[in-house]
Amino acid sequence: MKKFLIVIIILLSSKVFAHIGHYKKYDKIEMDIFRNGELIGYNYYFFTKKGNKTTVTNQIKFSVKLLGATIFQVEGFGEEKYIKDQLISYDSKTLQNDKEKFVSLVFDKDKNIFNIKGSSYSGKASINNIVGNWWNHKILQADSQISPVSGSIKEQVVTFVGKEKIQQYGKIYNVHHFTLKSKDMSLPKDKRLDFNIWYDQESSMIIKVAYSRMGNWEYRLKNFE
Repeated sequence: MKKFLIVIIILLSSKVFAHIGHYKKYDKIEMDIFRNGELIGYNYYFFTKKGNKTTVTNQIKFSVKLLGATIFQVEGFGEEKYIKDQLISYDSKTLQNDKEKFVSLVFDKDKNIFNIKGSSYSGKASINNIVGNWWNHKILQADSQISPVSGSIKEQVVTFVGKEKIQQYGKIYNVHHFTLKSKDMSLPKDKRLDFNIWYDQESSMIIKVAYSRMGNWEYRLKNFE
């Protein structure tokens, strides 16, 4: 019970409830992608602001090699558009090995819902969903997320683990450590959400994301400006 109360206090008092305006001072966020301790790619986010409109473009590319041969590779591009705090559209195209995946999301202002056409899901979705990209710490307050690759919707449970101090690229961060897991644990393991996330309240940045799936993966914040 005590731990539960601590979680509530932290969430209510922190920037986890932040909005797109907390990123107005940033033009770029760079994350490196590691697998089993080896650098294999990158995930970059670029911010373009004009009045109350913000566009976040996402570039991701990585490849996994075994004995010199590429066994798994991903290259993708996405674009989120916001008016103030409201997501009004999201589009992405991803090439996973030779398979094309996509998402096209549009906000229906009259019905106050998202309309999604994706490679894994097409239909309507609540505006309480968040696109599951790692630049946005609001993922830590959402009850469900939309896959940025395929458009599928997954319910999630976020749990506060504790306060920690981590060192990364020569910087020391005082972070809040969370786990983010699928609400439905009966899903096949390769379909479940199962992440550890370290969040820096001072910069409003997710510093590191770690998970295990065909190896141990980490997304590490390298630079922001």
